[in-house]
Amino acid sequence: MWAGNNRWDRGSEPIGEINVTPLVDVMLVLLIIFMITAPMLTQGVDVDLPDNQAPAMKQNIEPLVISIQKDGTIYMQDKPTTLAQLSPRVAAILKNNKNLHVFIRGDAKTPYEAIARVMVDLENAGIKKVGLVTEPGK
Repeated sequence: MWAGNNRWDRGSEPIGEINVTPLVDVMLVLLIIFMITAPMLTQGVDVDLPDNQAPAMKQNIEPLVISIQKDGTIYMQDKPTTLAQLSPRVAAILKNNKNLHVFIRGDAKTPYEAIARVMVDLENAGIKKVGLVTEPGK
């Protein structure tokens, strides 16, 4: 122990290394948190998007994503919906958010007729601009 006269008592010399145990504990907790939350960050329904050479859009507003699977099943974000329910739901969202951005994620094998019906319903709900989501070209 330090006696105050520039000498150390025998057996109590200062430790010359850093204790990394707390650091490892914190890093393991952070790793577990990221492993749990990462799967929750993926949004939407699994669809095989068509390829395109268009550049990626940059925006910081959360869009309303409507997904259409190849069998014609419609999803609003990740919740299944019907064509009859789509227009009233979008109109209700549009009342609260006038700057609503709507993106359609249609499967590459979805008939164009199904996508056109969804676009007509969106127009009836008051949406004037719709973005079509594609995959970057291979």
